[in-house]
Amino acid sequence: MGAGEQLHDWRARALQIEDEVAKAMIGQRQTVRLINVALFARGHVLLEGGVGVGKTTVLRAFARVVGGEFERVEGTIDLMPGDLVYHTYVDADGKPRIDPGPLLRHGERLSTFFFNEINRARPQVQSLLLRAMAERSVWAFDREHRFPHMTVFADRNKVEREETFELASAARDRFLFELNMPTPAEPDVRRALVFDPAYHDVDALLERLAPAIVPWEQLNAVGAAIQRDVHASETIERYVLDIWQATETPQQFGIALDDVDMSRLVLAGASPRGMSALLRAARVVAWLAGRSHLEPEDIHAVLMPALGHRVFFTPVYELRRHELAEALAAQIMARVAVP
Repeated sequence: MGAGEQLHDWRARALQIEDEVAKAMIGQRQTVRLINVALFARGHVLLEGGVGVGKTTVLRAFARVVGGEFERVEGTIDLMPGDLVYHTYVDADGKPRIDPGPLLRHGERLSTFFFNEINRARPQVQSLLLRAMAERSVWAFDREHRFPHMTVFADRNKVEREETFELASAARDRFLFELNMPTPAEPDVRRALVFDPAYHDVDALLERLAPAIVPWEQLNAVGAAIQRDVHASETIERYVLDIWQATETPQQFGIALDDVDMSRLVLAGASPRGMSALLRAARVVAWLAGRSHLEPEDIHAVLMPALGHRVFFTPVYELRRHELAEALAAQIMARVAVP
């Protein structure tokens, strides 16, 4: 099978992943699409939302449908870095034992690592996870342990702030996407979530999903093939470079936000890594649409989730980060000349 045929076959599989996960969700199709984009762009996802909006459900659904081995860690204030690497206990004979922890116990078969409420874990724990995300390996028991196929999903409760440790901006930059999962507003969706018993038993809901529908160990190769196959014209390249400049000096493009001194808003624009992430994700969007070239709408589809957490605001505006990041992204799409 040639590369083109392989990507065509995988595109059908990718769309099947979305359709399957959507069976467990209602009113969150955009979130499902963006997580799928991140999966094939081979990036990690930080999901934020209120209590009970379905963050855990959508991540468990992806883990089941994609296949491979799944691990879940609950963020708590007493969790230590070593808890991710090894597990200590006393056996039946009263002897101390050490077993591999959640990052290590499945070896290279680990495909999905879900860190629930990451902002409840201490910075030392977050640091170890972020290093594992970047290198897809850790050093333990006198050797390197690799998990080359791992995708990290983390979620963060944006309501409760007691006993939490906010991720540093540089740490958040390690996530390809930062997604906000809203409470559904559509009356039919809200009615179904409350009155349809199917949505009240998450375990039974997930059991209905087809498990392991893709050869997950090929995701890295497929992701690399997508990046090689989808091309950007010179016009698109100039457009992306203008977007990058707009994240640094938005006033240069006539961008203005209400009640904001634009000369004091941006502390630092998107980094080269951030712009690379934007392009990786946009290529996957184009591929899912059946194209081998980038169009402006592919970039628009991922601009906010890829760059919203990568533009650093001055302290006076940081408390309004989410509101201002959304407004800035919208203005960049409106003001930067589209080819």
